[in-house]
This record gives sequence, structure tokens and C-alpha cells, in this order.
Amino acid sequence: MPHPDLDAEQAYIDGAYVCLAAMRDRTQRAADIADSAAQAVDSAIAQAHLRHRLASLDADVPGLSFGRLDDEHDDTWYIGRRHVEDARGDAVVVDWRAEVATPFYRATAVDPQGLVRRRRFMMTGHRLDDLFDEVFDDPDSVDAAHHGGIPDPLLAELERERTGEMRDIVATIAGEQDLVIRAPLDTCLVVQGGPGTGKTAVGLHRAAFLLYEHRTRLDADGVLVIGPNPIFLRYIAQVLPSLGEAATRQTTLDRLLAGTAYRVAGVDDDAAARIKGDGRMAEVIARAVAGAVRVPDEGLAVTTTWGTARVGHDDVLAAAADVHGRGVAHNVGRAAFRTQLARLVRADLVRRRSEEVVTTEAVDADLRRDRAWAAAVDRLWPALSAPTLVRRLLTNRTALAAAADGVLSADEQAAIRRRPVRRAADEPWTVADLALIDEAEAVVAGPPRVYGHIVVDEAQDLSTMGLRALARRSRDASMTVLGDLAQATAPAAQESWEAAIAALGAPATAQRTDLDLGYRVPASIMDAANGLLAVAAPDVVPTRSVRIGGRPPVVVAAGARAVPEAAAAAAAELADAYATVGLVVPPSLRAAVEAALGDGATALTVLDPPDAKGLEFDAVVVVEPAAIAGGSARGLRLLYVALTRAVQELVVVHSAPLPGGLSLAPAAA
Repeated sequence: MPHPDLDAEQAYIDGAYVCLAAMRDRTQRAADIADSAAQAVDSAIAQAHLRHRLASLDADVPGLSFGRLDDEHDDTWYIGRRHVEDARGDAVVVDWRAEVATPFYRATAVDPQGLVRRRRFMMTGHRLDDLFDEVFDDPDSVDAAHHGGIPDPLLAELERERTGEMRDIVATIAGEQDLVIRAPLDTCLVVQGGPGTGKTAVGLHRAAFLLYEHRTRLDADGVLVIGPNPIFLRYIAQVLPSLGEAATRQTTLDRLLAGTAYRVAGVDDDAAARIKGDGRMAEVIARAVAGAVRVPDEGLAVTTTWGTARVGHDDVLAAAADVHGRGVAHNVGRAAFRTQLARLVRADLVRRRSEEVVTTEAVDADLRRDRAWAAAVDRLWPALSAPTLVRRLLTNRTALAAAADGVLSADEQAAIRRRPVRRAADEPWTVADLALIDEAEAVVAGPPRVYGHIVVDEAQDLSTMGLRALARRSRDASMTVLGDLAQATAPAAQESWEAAIAALGAPATAQRTDLDLGYRVPASIMDAANGLLAVAAPDVVPTRSVRIGGRPPVVVAAGARAVPEAAAAAAAELADAYATVGLVVPPSLRAAVEAALGDGATALTVLDPPDAKGLEFDAVVVVEPAAIAGGSARGLRLLYVALTRAVQELVVVHSAPLPGGLSLAPAAA
């Protein structure tokens, strides 16, 4: 039987959409006026502001309001994805990020936070399908709206089919997730979260919340979102726009570091990638830069208009040490060093000439005209190029040995060296090289552009050098670092969050929090995958799924040659029942599986195990788990990733014995 208030609430929501459309119309008229403004600069500023506002006033936003709060002061607030006001300026819908909305996510029967009632709406587009009340002076009412502690609207959302894009979770944010989302801006927040805990969505909603709370600061500095790969970025692309926020940069770390300057053309083996990602490489680079400053034993002799000036070795050395002590970038310090030397030259001349004749201005002018002086300074403190320096370290045995002596072993040095190429433009840069170039650029030329806040997902796979690159782009170490150590599979991946925090510079504001309650992956699948953790990631607390039960994984045994066809058949069957189906396939079998899929492959997503991170599908086929696991802890973590991508149904197709720890019942005959 429909709720008696359903029609009244639908009418209110319809009115809210009318008000939102009116707000957009008013903003559009103001933008049109700004377009025709006489003052070009003022017009441009006004246009930018109004265009941003227009982007946040999409009148077709689905589920404009997803709940209502009635408090003990007889105030009523409708909570939604946008702030909506009527023609008088009175709030019709309150933005979910406003402080008054906090109890919607955190109120419980034990702590109602001043609420009398919380009403949750279930909507499809503009239509209100149903509503659920939690009356806080009646604990039985609160419990009646839940199944196992989970509100009915959340359960319904979890059961919805995937669309191929991540949806926002603004209507169903859980209390522990809300604490992360609303943490202070000036925090380096590290979030450990297993599959389905919503850590990615939490990170994106945190970005939206911070943009709302600190609009002026973050509009100026920007928000940077780092994902693991382009597939993931496409998957999350619509979350922030759906929340009314488009002013963020979303990219991968390698794209951020490469920009338009470097083309990745090489691939490191695991040993080279691991060493290049090691934090010790920062010391190697710093030593290579410092080693570029060479003070001759005989000091410096300079021919000037007033005669030859001599600066002793110790004085030149002291000048270099003074500049180094200021902590400035190498190329910036070069100008300061030149100034120091000029002062020493004048001091030597003044000993033989009067100060009135040998003025600072006269000496500076004389030295600027002297090519020999410029050449001498270049020999002492040469200008450096970051890519040239890194290229030399990686291709010159002597240069690397000098900078890495006592830091990297001879075997480690050999592992990262490669043959030189004739032209710098042909250098086969690898992904790991980009962080080295970035480190060198910071030491040589100074820090890069900083962002007001950085959200980085799948951070467990970033190397120490990669984390250092992000840290130097973060103002006041304001970061949200999301990941799961049980899914750490990259060669230079993090082994602990303590190590990751150290790589970020050990900021005083660093905090660690855990999300261990899973909302996406059914318990039947999550429990099977958790069996791998004893070997794959023994220090990680297994994720507990709120979706009790669920369909057990289906195991299909096939002959080795029949695995591709069996996988294709399973995927085709699942595609008849679900909107999104993914196949996670070891590289050795990918071509065969795609061939077996034939034309049907276009309706399915075929992924290598590392590329599956962060993605969700209604159904997943995992092909040949033993080949994914490969007998290593890293491989078992890749298999853990593969097994936890399904939110409805999982099928495992294999010929080789299943890895230890993976307990799955075979399909019934």
C-alpha cells in the first residue's frame, strides 16, 4: 500500500524542480547580460562565475531531493543534490553538504542528533517511487526501516544494475563514510578500504564537499583527482558533475607528470620499476645535482678593468655552501652564486683600489660584458635540465656510480641502466622515469604548481617517488589518499600506510582511518575472496559485506584448450541477464578469449587484472585464476582484485587447480 504522504511529497518535489528551473533562468539572463557588458575584464570574470553557476543548476538532475528531516524545533528540511530556493530566497531544498544536512547521515536511534523523524525518498528521475520513515522517539520504527541495520533505500540502491559509470552515493552515504567526507580541509587523510566499501565514491564526495565548504580557496588553487588508469577515469567521470561540481582536474599520475613534454615509449621490468620507485632515488638525484657544482682547487682568477682578481678555493666553496644552505632550486641558486662570486671579486679588487673607483655597479657591469667570466661561472655552477640529468644517470655508468655510491648496490645500479640512444627525442622514457624527472625538476628548477586539495585513489600502487611527486603539488599537505593494501600489485607498491605517509613527507596533519564495511560486493563473493588474504595480505582486516548471502560464485571446470570457449559462453549467458558484464583475463589468454567472444565482445568488457581496479560490473567472469595468481603474493592480490569486481554474480572458469585459499564449490552438473 502506498505511503499516505507519497502524493504530497511528490508535489513538493515537483515544486522544487520548478524553483530550480527558475533559478537557472535567472542565472542565464544574468550571464547574457555579462556577455554584453562594456568592461571586458569585468565581463570575463562575471561570465566565468555565472557559467560555473549555470553548470551546477542542471534542472534535469535526477533525484533532486532524496530525504527530509523534521527536528525537535518543528523545522523541516528537504535534503538534496543542489541548493534550491524560491523567488523569495527561502530554501526549498538544502544542499547535502550543508551543516544542517549532517544528521541525515549520522543520526541513529541512540543519537538522533536533534531529529524527530528522518524520511528517505526512493526516486527514479523526477518520480518519487516510495518513502521510508524513521521516527526517533520510536526505536521500533527506526529498526523497522532496516534490514540487518541497512536502510531499505540503500539496499534497493545496492541491488540496482550497473550502468558502466559510477553513480554518486549522496542519498545513501553511511555514517562512517560521512566522517571521512566532512573531515577538515587541512588534513592528510589516509583511507584504507576494501572492495565495495565505497572509498572511491567517498573520495569524490569529499572533493565535492570541500569545494562547497572552501569555495574561494579551492576555486583559486584547484582540486586534483588522481586515478589509476584511463578506464577508471571514464568510470568516475560523471560523479562530480552529478553533484554540481565540474571544477576539478581528473587524470592519472603518469599523464600529470608527462604532460606534453614526455612520451612514454619504454617498459621497465619489475626489478627496474621497483628500484626507480624507491625513495632512495631522491637521494641519488639530489647528489647528482649537487655534484654538478665543481670548485677547482686553484680557486678562481678573473681579468677585470682594474686588473686580475683572485678568489680562493675556500671562499668559492663557502659561497657555494651558503647558497646550498638556503634550500633554493639549483638553477635559482646559480644566480645567487654568481652574485656571491661578484662580491668576492670586488672585495679582492678593493684591497688594491679604492672603494670609490671599484663600485659594486661598475664591477657588475664589467663582469656582464666578460664572456670568460660567464664561462667560468658555467663551469663552476652549470645550468641543468632535469630530463638531461635523469637521462645521464640512466645511461652513463660513471655518472650513476658517482651519484648512487653507498645508496644503491652495484646490482641495483645495473638493473636501472639502459643503453644510450643518439637523440634525446628518442629516449625510451618509462612510466617510472616520469617521477624521477619530476623529482629532478623540483631540485633543479623548483616546485611545480600546487593544488588546494588532492584526491588520489588506488594509492597503494603508487611508488614512493610517485607519492613524493603528488606531495609537492599539495598545498599544506591537504590530501585524501585512498587505497587497499590487499590490492597492492605494482612492483613498487606500498607495503604499509605508515610508509606511504612517510613518502608524503610525514605531515603533522596525517590521519589514518579504515572503512571495513562493504556495501557493493555480496557476502557470498566477498567471503570467497577473503580466503586469499591469509597469504596475499595477512595484515589487512577482511572486508565485511552488509549484503548477507547473495548468489554463490559459479565455478566452471574445463579442459585447457576449452577455457576460452567456456569463458565466452559464460559471459554470453550473463549478458542476457545483466546490463554490465566484465571478463578479467590473464594476458596469456586474452587473445584467445576475445577470439572466442567474436562479435559479442563489443557488448562486454575484457580486462587485464590490473585494469580492473576500482571498477564494478553486475557480473564478472574470472578466467584461469591460477594464471592470474602466478604463485606469488602479488599475483594473489591481483586475483583478489579480479574476484571482487562483481556486485551480483561471479563465474570462475578454470582448467588448472585453483590457488590455495580460494574455496569455491564446482557448478552442479
